[in-house]
This record gives sequence, C-alpha cells and structure tokens, in this order.
Amino acid sequence: MRFHIAALLGASLLGVAFGQAPATSGVVQAGAGNPYQRAGQLAPRIMEFTAQPASVTAGQSVNLAWATENPQNPTIEPGLGKVTARGSRQVTPTATTTYTLTVNGPNNVVLTKTVTVTVNGSAASAPAAASAKLEVPRRPDGKPDFSGVYGAALGGGGRGGAPAAAVPAGGIPTTPTLKAGAEKFKVVRPANDQGQYADCMPVAPPQAFSVPYQFQFVQSADHLIILHEYPGTFRIIPLTGVAHPADPDPTWLGDSVAKWEGDTLVIDTVGFNDKTEINGYRHTDALHLVERLRRPSFDVVEYEAVIEDPNVFAGPWKVTRKFGLRTDLNKIDEFVCEHNQDYGKFFEKK
Repeated sequence: MRFHIAALLGASLLGVAFGQAPATSGVVQAGAGNPYQRAGQLAPRIMEFTAQPASVTAGQSVNLAWATENPQNPTIEPGLGKVTARGSRQVTPTATTTYTLTVNGPNNVVLTKTVTVTVNGSAASAPAAASAKLEVPRRPDGKPDFSGVYGAALGGGGRGGAPAAAVPAGGIPTTPTLKAGAEKFKVVRPANDQGQYADCMPVAPPQAFSVPYQFQFVQSADHLIILHEYPGTFRIIPLTGVAHPADPDPTWLGDSVAKWEGDTLVIDTVGFNDKTEINGYRHTDALHLVERLRRPSFDVVEYEAVIEDPNVFAGPWKVTRKFGLRTDLNKIDEFVCEHNQDYGKFFEKK
C-alpha cells in the first residue's frame, strides 16, 4: 500500500487509513503551520532500494523494490520515471544497468540511491534516449479523454497551485467577497480544532480536489466518473446533454450535468446541501458551481471552478488548478475513514 506521509500526519487522518502508529514520539514537531503544512516540511528518507537478483542473463527479469519516507516526486531512472513512495516493479534490462532512485524534499534536498543489475556477457547500458512526446488521448468522437489518476496541483502554492491576482484583468475574482450580513458564513476555527477534514465527511468540489490524496477520472461515451480516494466519494456526470432535475434532492456533492465547448468539458452542478465548506466559507443550498476541464497535454489537466451563492457571496469567484497525471498509478486506493475521534493527542501541545 502506498505511504502518504503528509496525509498520515494530517489532522484527523493520522493512523486511520493505514493502521500505522505515529513516528517515535507521536508528536509532530517540524516547522510551523497546520499539520499538513508541517508534514510537508519533514525531511525525506530512502529506506530501501534493491534489485533481486542483481545478476542475470539476457532476457531474465529483475525485481526492483524501494521504500521511501516523506518523498516529493520520487523517480527511478532509466525507464521507470515517476514512481510511488514505495513499491516494486519488474524490469528486463538488455545490458548491465545502474538504476537511480531519486527523491526530493523541502529546502532543495535531493537524495539518491543506486543499484546495478549485471547482465552477464553484456557491457554497461548506454544512456536512455529521450522518449517521444505523448499526445493527448482522445475518444472515438475526437473529444479529449480525461481518464487517469491525478495527484497534487502543479505550479507551486501548495495543493492550490500558484497564487493568483485577486481580480485578473477582465476576469472573475479569484477571492470571494461576502455580501453584507453574511459574515456568519466565514469559518473561524479555534486553536485546538483538528481541521476541515476531521469528521471524515464528504468534501464538496472544488474543495475535494485540495486534499492530499489522488483522484481518478473514468470516462466513457456517456459519462465522466470522478473518484476521490479521500474520503471514498464519487460523482457520476452524464455527458449526454440531460438537464438537472426540476427539484434535485440536496446532496453532499450536488447534481452534475456536463456539455462540451470545443475541447473543454463544462460541468454544471446544483442541488448541494449546506453541510460542506469551500475555501473557508460555508454555503447554502443555493450554491451553484460551474467547472471546466481541459487537457492541454498528455500529463496535465487544467481545472477551473466558478462559485456562486447569492445568499453568501457578493458575486461569483473562481479557483483554478493544474493537476499532474500519475503515470505510476493505474487506480486509486481504497480509503475507509472509520474513526471520527479527537486526534489532538498526536500533535504537539504547548
């Protein structure tokens, strides 16, 4: 099973998903900020990188196995590219090859470990040639196929991407403005609060794309299915041009329908309940969300969401993200969030 140290140390998620005990003292002490931010400041480690067997004849396969802790962007070259934090993979080198496991960490830390597989009777392998650029996959109707597993937002600024101007020129604001009298919808948490995700309840979009877990798109001719590893929720979005129900039942993730505008998939969602929050604000059942998905390249999906709630905000505002394709994964993992309890004992108290 994959080892998500940032999530493992996150408020309310500690030990639940993985059945793991916390690090030696049971106290997260690295850096400042909330538990997710503090977890992201922990130094990486390479605990294992092996090749079995280490000597083969041409045509035989070798099992590479590795385990890392707190990694950012772990890779194995040549040939494997991006990999999970821990795992194994069979390779069949045609010549003696040295494989290098590389992990990154905060403050520009880079760690490497190598293993060499000897192919008897061969010379050392030449440097791998640059791989050809992969094209955006398309459905039989020519539309982009978003299918795949995607991870953290690209472009800096944490999982939310790079900070944007509050009001882009000629565009929709990227920060919300409360309407007069709606101050009660601003979420203010006490110092000992374990965070938005402490209750393991469903997370509404676009907030659902900000948790430190993967999500998966599964696309067919008639539907786009969005599967969120945390907290195990899904959305089934018809692509057939159907309309919303006249009076949709309020749900955690709303009622979604979609249409194509060129190569952009536009998802319209209404029918939310009022039990979730978005970027630090509660909302009412009048919440209306318009999301746009684009796939400009093979390994990137662009996401934009315009949020409106006339009971809460003075006008529409939007969030934007870019998500990287997890080429090392072909599915998300099972996640069962079964213990809604106080995890404060795992965190530093002063």
